[in-house]
Amino acid sequence: MELRDYIRILRKSWVLIALLTLVGVGAAAGYSLTQTPQYSATARVFVSTQGSGSTSELQQGSSFTIQRVKTYSTLVNTAIVLLPAIGALDLGITSDELASRVTASAPIDTSIIGITVTDTDPVRAAETANAISQSLTAVVEEIETPDADSAMSPVKLTRAQDATVPSTPISPNVRLNIALGAIVGLALGIGIAVLRETLETRIRNEHDVEGITEVPILGGIVFDPRARDRPLIVHVDPRSPRAESFRTLRTNLQFLDVGRTDRSFVVTSSIESEGKSTTGANLAIALADAGSRVLLVDADLRRPKIAEYMGVEGTAGLTDLLIGRADLDDLIQPWGKAQLFVLPAGQVPPNPSELLGSARMSHFIGEFNRMFDVVIYDTPPLLPVTDAAILAKNVGGAIIVVAAGRAQKNQLRGAIGALDNVGAPISGLVLTMLPTKGPDAYGYGRYGYGYGYGYGDVETTAATGAPTPRRARAKRAKVRT
Repeated sequence: MELRDYIRILRKSWVLIALLTLVGVGAAAGYSLTQTPQYSATARVFVSTQGSGSTSELQQGSSFTIQRVKTYSTLVNTAIVLLPAIGALDLGITSDELASRVTASAPIDTSIIGITVTDTDPVRAAETANAISQSLTAVVEEIETPDADSAMSPVKLTRAQDATVPSTPISPNVRLNIALGAIVGLALGIGIAVLRETLETRIRNEHDVEGITEVPILGGIVFDPRARDRPLIVHVDPRSPRAESFRTLRTNLQFLDVGRTDRSFVVTSSIESEGKSTTGANLAIALADAGSRVLLVDADLRRPKIAEYMGVEGTAGLTDLLIGRADLDDLIQPWGKAQLFVLPAGQVPPNPSELLGSARMSHFIGEFNRMFDVVIYDTPPLLPVTDAAILAKNVGGAIIVVAAGRAQKNQLRGAIGALDNVGAPISGLVLTMLPTKGPDAYGYGRYGYGYGYGYGDVETTAATGAPTPRRARAKRAKVRT
C-alpha cells in the first residue's frame, strides 16, 4: 500500500478508529479507578567498618564493606529480618506476605542499602520501612559479632535516611494508563481498519479497479438515489451530477479506439444490477445530443430493459430481425428530437446465444455500422451467460460497467477473463454508483471536469460536444442583452 492508501483508510474508518481509541481511554480510566492506590516509602542504611588504621587498612575495609552490602541487601527479604518488624508493628501478616511488598537495592560501588516498602497505607509503608531497617541493623550486628563477649562487630549499619510518609501514590498512574490505553486503542483501530481494507473484496473506487486490470477507466457515474425513478437522467435533469457524468463519458468515448473505423460498443457488466442498461441508454442519448447518429440496440435477449426505459414498443425487435420475421426499417424506432434510434429486443427466444453468434447477426452488425455513427449494444452480464462475450467479439469493443460497492474484485476478473477467452477487445471500464461523499467519493475533475464548470445544458452540449463553463454562459448572456 502507498501513503495515499493509508490516508484513505484513515479517512474512511476514522469513526471506528476514534471509537476504539475512546474505548481504550475509557478502559484505562476504569482500570485506574478500580485499583487501590499503592504508596511507596524508602529508608536507607549506611554500611561501614569499625576501627581505625592505616590507609591501606581503610581501603581494605572499604572493599570489604562493598562486598558485604550485596550480602546484607539479600537479607532484607528474609524472615530473620522481617519477623521482628512484623512483631514491632503488629502487622498480623506472614514474612512471605511482607516480603512481596519489600524490595532492597544496593547501587554499585556504594555502601548504601535502600529498603522500599509498598503499601496501601502511606503511614504504614513508612513505619514498615523504618522497622525493617532497624531490624536489619540488629541482625547484621548479631551475625557479624564474634563469639567472644568482649569483641566488637567489624561492620556497623547506620540509618542514613528514615522513610517519610509519601503524599502521592505510585500506582495507579492514571495519566500513564490513559495514555497507554489511547495508544493501544488507536493501534487496534488502525490495525482493524487496515485489515478490513485488505480483506475487502468489493470494488469501491477507481483505485481498486487499477489494482485488478490495466484497462482504462472511461468515466464514473455518481450514485443517484432516485435512479430507479428516473433512469434517463440526461434529459430529465440535465444539470445533475449524474447527467454530467454521462456527458463526460461521451466525451472520453470520442477519443477511444481512434484507429477503429466502426464506432460500435457492447455495454455489459460482470453481474446484474450494476447499471449497464441505464448506462447504455444515457450514453446513447448523450451521443445523439452531441450530433451523432446513434443506434441503441437491446441485445439482452434474456431480460430486455431498453424498451421499458426508452418508452418504445418492444413487442417486435432484434429477435424478429434475426429470424427473418421483420425488416430492419420496420423495427428501428426514432427517439427524441436528436438522431437517436432504438432497436428493442423483441420476444425472448429460447436460444439467445445462438442468435447473437449467428452469421445473420454478423451481417446486421456491419449494416448498423454503415448506417449509424455510433452503435450501442446493451447485453446480459458476462458471468451468468456468454451472450455478451460472443457479441463483443464480432462488434469489436466492449465497455464493462462496474458498480462500486456491489461488484466483487473476483467478479471483475472473471468478466475480463470471459472476454479475453474469446478474443473480444475491451475498450474500457465505467464505474457506476460512485458515492459523492466520503473517502471513496467520486473525484470531480479526475475524468475531465471540475467544480468550476456547470453541469451543461443540452443545447450547448449538442453543439460543442462538451459542457460550457458557467462564466462563459454568463458572459454570452450579458453580450446578448
